[in-house]
Amino acid sequence: MKENKTSWFNQFFTKTTLAWIGVIVLGFVLMAASYIAGLVSAYTQNIIMNIAINIILSVGLNLVVGYAGQFSLGHAGFMAIGAYVGAIVSQEIPGQAGFLAGLLAGMVVTAVVALIVGIPTLRLRGDYLAIATLGVSEIIRITIMNLEITNGAAGISGVPRHVTWITMYVFVVITTLLVVNYIYSSPGRATIAVREDEIAAESVGIHTTTYKTLAFVIGAVTASIAGTLYASYFGVINPSQFTFQKSIDILVIVVFGGIGSISGSFVASILLGLLNTFLAPFGQVRPILYAAALILIMIFKPSGLMGEYEFQFSKLFNRKRGQSQAVAKEESEDQ
Repeated sequence: MKENKTSWFNQFFTKTTLAWIGVIVLGFVLMAASYIAGLVSAYTQNIIMNIAINIILSVGLNLVVGYAGQFSLGHAGFMAIGAYVGAIVSQEIPGQAGFLAGLLAGMVVTAVVALIVGIPTLRLRGDYLAIATLGVSEIIRITIMNLEITNGAAGISGVPRHVTWITMYVFVVITTLLVVNYIYSSPGRATIAVREDEIAAESVGIHTTTYKTLAFVIGAVTASIAGTLYASYFGVINPSQFTFQKSIDILVIVVFGGIGSISGSFVASILLGLLNTFLAPFGQVRPILYAAALILIMIFKPSGLMGEYEFQFSKLFNRKRGQSQAVAKEESEDQ
């Protein structure tokens, strides 16, 4: 029994796992030190929070677009469900319990909607799927605009604010781990197989619709989490925040970072967030400059900043191990 426990411990706490734990802890310490030192103003915090929300959204959408190969434009609708369900529940239940209850309720409602939508629509491909998911997103938004409980087009104000930078940091880590672990699991490999060649995947017994729907639901749930965090941090939501343009903004981040690269989603979310901030003083010219910058970058790097590259400590350690073995071999041959 003791040997089994030791074996499990050694398998889990590998060099790669410990390295990623170190990165997560280091990131948290640096953020905490920045706040303690007073380096983060209210304006800077809003930028950080928007970047964090975009990371959650783009990582979830990259699972759908990059790994499942499904061109979805419905992410804003799922974000809206999370935002409104979270806001309504947190107003009814006081304290952190209300926030957590709203978060879970939003995830459940979003998962059910994504499942209902995904089963029929994910049989479509390419532009047809994009149009179908866009239609679903607009149906969700129009429904929200016509419900009394959501306060119609006026939206909901005075949402209890329970989200801090610590909360946001924790959920960025959780959602990223959820997506990454799915990608490297057996269902994740089956999902990638479906993306590569759906007919070949079906021929070896993979139920393609099941894995496409599973990835779609997970991506939708991450969007719901981002929506709840958004509502709880900013305190005000309305349907105009979850239009077709929001889905396009998230898709731009995914394409800019690299379709099929979670690392790229992080890099693109940060760079585009900073670019937006840098262009803020230019007023109405900002969208033109923003679009021009994106066009220039995509001309010189059409596959995105990271392409399909994924930063992995395992590759780094394996390379070093290979170099060490090569050196040892050369030394033994010399002797």
